[in-house]
Amino acid sequence: MNINQWQIMEKPMLEVNRFEHIHHPNLKEEEEEHCCDNPDPIISEDGIRVCRNCGLTFGQEMVCHERRAYTAEEIRSRQRTEPRWRSFGPRTVITRVKNDARGRLLPAKKQAFFSRLSKIQGSLINSIERNYWEAKPKLQTLANKLSIPDFIVETAWKIYCEVARQKLTMGRSIEDFVCASLYAAIRIYNFSRLLEELTEVANVPPRSVHRALGLLLRNVLPVLNLKYRPINPEPLVFRFGNELNLSMAVQKNAVQLLITASKHGLRRMGQDPKGLAAAALYVAAKGTNEHKTQNQIAGVARVTEVTLRTHAKQIQDLCG
Repeated sequence: MNINQWQIMEKPMLEVNRFEHIHHPNLKEEEEEHCCDNPDPIISEDGIRVCRNCGLTFGQEMVCHERRAYTAEEIRSRQRTEPRWRSFGPRTVITRVKNDARGRLLPAKKQAFFSRLSKIQGSLINSIERNYWEAKPKLQTLANKLSIPDFIVETAWKIYCEVARQKLTMGRSIEDFVCASLYAAIRIYNFSRLLEELTEVANVPPRSVHRALGLLLRNVLPVLNLKYRPINPEPLVFRFGNELNLSMAVQKNAVQLLITASKHGLRRMGQDPKGLAAAALYVAAKGTNEHKTQNQIAGVARVTEVTLRTHAKQIQDLCG
């Protein structure tokens, strides 16, 4: 007997009435005969097809299919109000309410009662769950502002959960570790986002994020078997080129310049990839009608003009 059978058999008869009594047409006669002497299949609230008499399950069944809503009436009629359960913490959170569901003010004894319940529930929740409650919305807000894909956000949350388990946030800022976890996930998948962008959106100092990132690299990523990858300048070339409205031919020429310079001895280790990408774009667009000034390219790449000129001279010397 599996868990689903046990859960169905353990439910009282009064609670079975909440199930929708549906004889599914695809249910074979052989399955009903092997079920019990009096098969009575229903579809539970979880979408599981089960016999109400013996508790045998026949698999999961899709009760209905969602349809798109185009008008205001369809939106109101198809609006869903089911709660979305979190993967951590209690499903029901008791707050210190002062009004009931109709907006009427509760008596003083009722307000004190809910305040007491809220305090008791807060004392029963451990520190990791409270940490998660504060960190999860911040991570999601930061990812939405920067348009980070969902798979990178999931990896970032996995990294932060390990940070919370190791209690690295004790005495440190949660915002720093949220930003560092997201940037580590970005570097794992080599996504074209810069640390400066994350610190500006999160409104945290870069120095503190660097310290949190160092702890992640030493203590967290080896445990999760994740590899931190350095930034490659090639994806940044296309990103900066799009922001500068350069043609695809110029962007491809800039990437080819980087590849050729690397073959002739361009040292990338220890060099700022933003400066290399900006310098390649400057050299590629210099002899065309899409020429951009050093100030324009340096502003988009967030580097100084001195860095741009230094890397541009190196690329020109190596590419001939």
